[in-house]
Amino acid sequence: MTEKTYAAGFDRKRAAWRRSTRSYSDNCVEVAELPDGGRAVRDSKNPDGPILFFTPSEWSAFLGGAKDGEFDT
Repeated sequence: MTEKTYAAGFDRKRAAWRRSTRSYSDNCVEVAELPDGGRAVRDSKNPDGPILFFTPSEWSAFLGGAKDGEFDT
């Protein structure tokens, strides 16, 4: 599945964007769930800017890596 196909029909204005309750400023990302369980991610400072799309398996792998400390510095 190509990114263009995956994003086809996505309406950024109707999406239910959410951000972490641990965010204290505009320096965070917002995430919207897609109908198939994938996710759309955008920068909260630029809501009309680019959106990254992740399939359900990509999102699951990302969450697993974050929980396992894979991205800790």
